[in-house]
Amino acid sequence: MENPTILVTGGAGYIGSHAVLALRDAGYEVVILDNLVYGHRDLVETALKVEIIQGDIGDRALLDQLFKTREFAAVMHFAAYAYVGESVSHPAKYYRNNVVGTLTLLEAMCEAGIKNFVFSSTCATYGVPQQIPISENQPQQPINPYGMSKLMVEQILSDFDHAYGLRSVRFRYFNAAGADPQGRLGEDHEPETHLIPLVLLTAMGKRESISVFGTDYDTPDGTCIRDYIHVTDLAQAHILGLEHLLKGGSTEVFNLGNGKGFSIQQVIEAARVVTGRPIPVTLADRRPGDPPSLVGSGEKAQRILGWQPQYADLETILKHAWQWHQKRHGGI
Repeated sequence: MENPTILVTGGAGYIGSHAVLALRDAGYEVVILDNLVYGHRDLVETALKVEIIQGDIGDRALLDQLFKTREFAAVMHFAAYAYVGESVSHPAKYYRNNVVGTLTLLEAMCEAGIKNFVFSSTCATYGVPQQIPISENQPQQPINPYGMSKLMVEQILSDFDHAYGLRSVRFRYFNAAGADPQGRLGEDHEPETHLIPLVLLTAMGKRESISVFGTDYDTPDGTCIRDYIHVTDLAQAHILGLEHLLKGGSTEVFNLGNGKGFSIQQVIEAARVVTGRPIPVTLADRRPGDPPSLVGSGEKAQRILGWQPQYADLETILKHAWQWHQKRHGGI
């Protein structure tokens, strides 16, 4: 197939839009399906310049019509709710969208004969890790409905491969961060809960301070350690995962992490250096369910897919994010 067409669900969101950019740059045709609850139509129109269909993955009639009238080589699936705290207070919303919606999408794909699926999963499926760095064969014991909803889909994908021959690549992400190095795209959530954008918004004077939840963890400086991975590196992994499937590769699961972590305190200090601005900190109690350290091994993805993160250092991640935030939100 010349320039195969890929359907990207949730392609107007943070990670999905960067994957669309990578697909476009790699020569693929792309159609986005997004309900625009959290996605940004303006970024699709200005930065991505691809077709977008506003609709929901749970709308079977829409999916059937789409798959009847278009030929897709694969589906990349990013359309999920991803706020851990909200998943605890509103689990029904998460199971309906993340599990039932995905099941509807997969059934429509099978009906249409589309057999390649790239799935955005999460390190939240592991829960509290038994060892660091986390490899793919560690037990999956989620501690919140968000992580459980992703684990359920992983199980569905295993069963669909066995029963229907639908092959998938599942990526369990660690902390996506940064922005397109050319400044075309970046992170813009509402509400914003991710550390790096919150730190940068504080540097810009848009927030009074950044809250640090817990300073008494069993880590070198007492704050949580996380594995921050550049969103462009994540997007590149999705291209490699897609190509693995298009070449007839088998169903696989990969962790996407840099294999090293940075503490909350280190991120704040590095952001002060990158921005040249003071970043006031407010100390707060630990949040329930926050593991002291989450660091992923990307060794399997490197070995099987040939994936190699290009922007693994914290300063580069922060520089790209800072460039984007100044463009998107304006300095003071």
